[in-house]
Amino acid sequence: MNQTNSIIIDGNLVKDGVFSEPKQGFKVCRLTVAVNRWYKNENGEAVDKVSYFDVETYANSAEFCSKYAKKGLPVRVVGRLQQDRWTTKEGKMDSKVYVVAEHVELLKKPFAETEKKREEGIPAGDAKAGEGELVMQEAQEAQEEAVAVF
Repeated sequence: MNQTNSIIIDGNLVKDGVFSEPKQGFKVCRLTVAVNRWYKNENGEAVDKVSYFDVETYANSAEFCSKYAKKGLPVRVVGRLQQDRWTTKEGKMDSKVYVVAEHVELLKKPFAETEKKREEGIPAGDAKAGEGELVMQEAQEAQEEAVAVF
């Protein structure tokens, strides 16, 4: 019987992607994605719970993320969970679970930010909208090209 190990996470990047090449030709980009969950507690009060997920992406995806994965951008990560286990110096077992991304998609800016710019009279694609908006547009174009190639 085949076993399933799949995960989809929609959230915001906590910091810029961190690129490294630990071995010649092996490219890695590490990301941290924050996912918000809202619910009402037993008293009917709204509670905001944030979870942080470590993500690794490799090869061409790592290069793409190192260039375009910037703090605050919304992303969708499709991948699988990976667990690393090791023995500490004290002889105890330790482990870490993280997401190995098979696909990282940059999503459009959150509605609230777009609405704020609209109220300020700044068109979404205008250079005045800031470097983040331009990087996002460039990244989406690059992502569309990559999809067209494959």
